[in-house]
Amino acid sequence: MRITHVLSAALLAVGLAAGPAAADDASPSPSASEDSGAPTQAGTSFRTATEIDQGQKATASGSTGDYLYWSFPADAGQRPDVRATVKLPDSHAAQTWQIDVYDGLRRRQACQYGAQTRTAAQGTTSVELACVMRTVRAWSEPWADDPLPGTYYIRLTVVNLGSADLGQPVSAEVRVDSKDIGGSAAVDGSLAKPLVPGIAVKSESDENSSSSSKSAKSAVLSSIEPDDGWSSGWWTDRWVWTGIGGVLAALAGIGGYALTRGTGRPSRVPPGA
Repeated sequence: MRITHVLSAALLAVGLAAGPAAADDASPSPSASEDSGAPTQAGTSFRTATEIDQGQKATASGSTGDYLYWSFPADAGQRPDVRATVKLPDSHAAQTWQIDVYDGLRRRQACQYGAQTRTAAQGTTSVELACVMRTVRAWSEPWADDPLPGTYYIRLTVVNLGSADLGQPVSAEVRVDSKDIGGSAAVDGSLAKPLVPGIAVKSESDENSSSSSKSAKSAVLSSIEPDDGWSSGWWTDRWVWTGIGGVLAALAGIGGYALTRGTGRPSRVPPGA
């Protein structure tokens, strides 16, 4: 009976611990709310990319043939979902639009799924693009092309355009959301610094007290970061399931011992025998 009570209590604890962990995996990470201060323009290169927060809708106006750039932060354990909508002029020929995502090292990142390239037929008023990236890893081998914590760049452009449509006005909307994958994406290791432009110069300036604050500020090329800081997701449900596994292993050992130890010395056998 005692063992039964212990096992029941342990299973109840497993259920209570696993419930929040499962809920965390199923829900997307919190995103910044949209406000009136959302960006209304885009950059024309990596260095001039417009910074946006996750969950924030950015808009921009341009011309067909332009390269439009935005940048956003992504931390370990997140799986960014980049979506863009391009509103086309009333009269145009068929044209193909494409959205690309680059990491802090300006390496083009592959999309797990989503319509990264789409062709708008003649007369189509808009075209929607999507790129769901791979999960950002806290650490990776130097030769690998895995997504790492830091700044990511969005590039939106037309890749197939007739000369008659070149320079026509268009408008674009871009939004980035992320889902927190949880402990299934956890790895043993982490980057010393996120892949953010200017982070090395900023760190050197912080260590050198003789550097002026003005020069340190001008050296930083990016100011965006997650709301709760970089690599804030050190706690994952991997810790919960590891603890649950240890508890179950201990209970299994206790139960096995109780089943195999027997009832002790029979009453008919004298103590000295």
